[in-house]
Amino acid sequence: MDEIIIKPGTYPERQWAARLLSESEPWLTLKISCEQCLKVCHDPEFQMYIAHINHNPCGVIIIDPRGMAGSPYIKSVAVDPEYRNRKIGAALLSYAENEYRGRARSIFLCVSSFNIQAQKFYISHGFIHIGELKDYIIPGESELIMQKKI
Repeated sequence: MDEIIIKPGTYPERQWAARLLSESEPWLTLKISCEQCLKVCHDPEFQMYIAHINHNPCGVIIIDPRGMAGSPYIKSVAVDPEYRNRKIGAALLSYAENEYRGRARSIFLCVSSFNIQAQKFYISHGFIHIGELKDYIIPGESELIMQKKI
């Protein structure tokens, strides 16, 4: 298995991440454009980390350190389709947890109700469902609030 290296995103990697996000679920279904993703990827209030295998970017995690309820909030996680099923998403979650362990009691995220695969992934990594924002982004769908104690 190739080594996964995670480090802060560079300017070109932020451009890459915006494209990755906008071309992936749930952003496609939520109709979040590349321009909207670019704004998030370049927002100085958020922390962005990029996973690399063999010096190639393969995944991204964006964290709002101010977060939710005084704890960090994982705003986005995405893995390049070519690199899926190689534990990159798990490595990004673990990185975020380790970054805040000892400084926060929990870490939060939201997952779209239609994104069943992502829900299963987060549950398998210790997140629990604690709330729901009904019809939050698109009618008929919810954003599910999840929490993990760290």
